[in-house]
Amino acid sequence: MSNTRPSYLPPHLRYPTSIHNVSDKLDKLAIVEDTLAYDDVPVEVSGDSIPKPVSSFSEMGLCKDLNDNIKRCKYVKPTPIQSYAIPVAMAGRDVMACAQTGSGKTAAFCFPIISGILKKRGCEREFGRQRVAFPLALILSPTRELSCQIHEEAKKFSYLTGLKVVVVYGGAPIIPQFRNLEKGVDILVATPGRLVDMIEKSRVSLQAVKYFVLDEADRMLDMGFEPQVRKIVQKMKMPPPGRRQTMLFSATFPTEIQRLASEFLSNYIFLAAGKVGSSADLIVQRVEFVPDMDKKDHLMDLLHSQYPNQTDAKISITLLQQLALTLIFVETKKGADALERWLVRSGFPSIAIHGDKVQFERERALKSFKSGQTPVLVATDVAARGLDVPNVAHVINFDLPRNIDDYVHRIGRTGRAGKSGLATAFFSDKNVPLSKDLVELMQGANQEIPDWLSEYAESSDGARTSRMFGGSDYRGSSFHSGGNNYSGQFVDTEDATHYASAFTYGAPFTADCYGPSQMDSFPAAPHSYSFDYGPVTASGWD
Repeated sequence: MSNTRPSYLPPHLRYPTSIHNVSDKLDKLAIVEDTLAYDDVPVEVSGDSIPKPVSSFSEMGLCKDLNDNIKRCKYVKPTPIQSYAIPVAMAGRDVMACAQTGSGKTAAFCFPIISGILKKRGCEREFGRQRVAFPLALILSPTRELSCQIHEEAKKFSYLTGLKVVVVYGGAPIIPQFRNLEKGVDILVATPGRLVDMIEKSRVSLQAVKYFVLDEADRMLDMGFEPQVRKIVQKMKMPPPGRRQTMLFSATFPTEIQRLASEFLSNYIFLAAGKVGSSADLIVQRVEFVPDMDKKDHLMDLLHSQYPNQTDAKISITLLQQLALTLIFVETKKGADALERWLVRSGFPSIAIHGDKVQFERERALKSFKSGQTPVLVATDVAARGLDVPNVAHVINFDLPRNIDDYVHRIGRTGRAGKSGLATAFFSDKNVPLSKDLVELMQGANQEIPDWLSEYAESSDGARTSRMFGGSDYRGSSFHSGGNNYSGQFVDTEDATHYASAFTYGAPFTADCYGPSQMDSFPAAPHSYSFDYGPVTASGWD
């Protein structure tokens, strides 16, 4: 017997797994915008001369056109990170901000940029056709999907302002992107590789950049992007810190990444909102012991239980489209394709997304999933980075990840925008190293923990599978912290992940990077959560 195994009967023998009725679980979730759930979110702030947070968008000093678009989006009140970060950015200060999943970070950096450009420019720039683009704002992100989503949000917020927002990213034809740039650009959203290519081809100049944003900064600097980011910031004629405003946003800011990121900042203010597990407060987490050989059968039972009124072996597409979206995570690209084929053969309209898919296939898969045409998406971790779909009600970890960071990234795909969600994990013997962190995370989120999982956690060697989430200002300054009432004691902020905002709340726009020009963003799946809940009232949450 392996030394890593507990000396007792395996859980699936002592605790026979019963398929929880997913429909019942979803029925119990209050699918409403619960802004009150975030009133006590702790916020850590450090730095010199910190601007005071505000509790309404009207207090932020944003320009009128932007305030009109905020109302069009039906945003009710600022989220904690918005309440703190926007006043700081409006004061012209550099920002390093750390916040939980779905916390509204995209709006937190888009609002000050849009308002700042409009106030300083006063009137629309005269572009005409020009070979070299001179953006005033540059937003870098690590993935194509995330760049496209930020682009759509920025267009939504700048509706009818005259601002031109353009996105460039690799894996897509470069000529159409050249043409978009030639029409002029105020705000440029880009992935690092494609941006370097365009700068070297003399199609983009960074000399006029006044605002620089690094989204998912920890992953940008921790996943091999650092040389490209450093080249863009330090060697391609971008104005230096102090002559540009820099905003870094991420879900995690460990000390080593903070030290690296601080090279791009000047006299910055550090913000951290929410602590680890807080992103999961709206997510019901279930962990079930499922041996690897039984995973497919268990998944089939689980999906069938989600549609209790359907007795046939085949599930109709119409029925699936009336119900909530399901996202299934697997470990490998090959596994994603295999599971997709098996689900389709079993009667569940499904589609897979992973890094080997070409850009068109990835975009088609996302569009089909978001619209509800294909309500089941099978994904790998890398492909799902930046994925933000408002109506994902159920996340299934068919294969659990190796570290707790990726687990929180995954379950953060549901429970977004103040909505509740359900996350189910298939746990097997090979996941024992994750058990300790998993139990700790679930305890912090007030989740029900199976006895067998606690026993596994106690028997593990205690080694962490990751650095966990969040971070405190490595400079060691004194802190001001509090909930949305802006008072309270300091709380260590270790928070969950964020993948930018998405296709929802639609102020009209005329083009997007996911397909032909159109007058609105992709519609939310017609089912929403489709369990006789009333309409959702949107707030400033992504």
